[in-house]
Amino acid sequence: MFILISDALNSDDLSSLQKMLPELEYEPGAKTAGWHARAVKSNWQAKSSAARSHCQRRIKQALLEHPLFKAVALPARIADPLISRTAPGEGYGRHVDDALMGPALLRTDLSCTVFLNDPESYEGGELVLAGLGGEEAFKLPAGSLVLYPSTSLHWVEPVRSGLRFVAATWVESLVRDAGAREVLFDLGRVMEQLHQHEGKSESFDLIAKSRANLLRRWAGQ
Repeated sequence: MFILISDALNSDDLSSLQKMLPELEYEPGAKTAGWHARAVKSNWQAKSSAARSHCQRRIKQALLEHPLFKAVALPARIADPLISRTAPGEGYGRHVDDALMGPALLRTDLSCTVFLNDPESYEGGELVLAGLGGEEAFKLPAGSLVLYPSTSLHWVEPVRSGLRFVAATWVESLVRDAGAREVLFDLGRVMEQLHQHEGKSESFDLIAKSRANLLRRWAGQ
């Protein structure tokens, strides 16, 4: 299951980030790829700097405060976002993300791509996810994101013109199993709908109890 969030970044955050993107220094993105993905990764990533850290904090904070992101991902830990720039002729070939990332060995349950510039400003550069139902391509408006299982094979089509800017991050969820997360997400939606129509009714309390007990059972697994 993948989720699209159109307002992941508000207008102030997005405007601030877009002003800073050209000022960041970039280095070859292959430096952060796993050994099997290094040969197919051709882009540039923001080098360590105070400006990059500021961008990472704003993106991370926006995600952790977004109700839909929190409801879907149930984040326990989230990696510092990698800010990348992809120029004409560059892309990222088919690969799967590493299972564990960084010195803290964050387990990658969910992968997230946040689009930082308008799709009209570059040609190509679609993020493509491969699943049982076929392939799905994403090229979303600035400030939007796609959240998808880190178990997915995916790639970025070569950019033909312009520059593509995105931030990529990974989530270790409180609930490892994707099916369990979906059940909890669905129950949360039912709770909201029941509360809108009935308030804190007996039915609402039973659903709330069931969701809380399932989260208690599944969290940390």
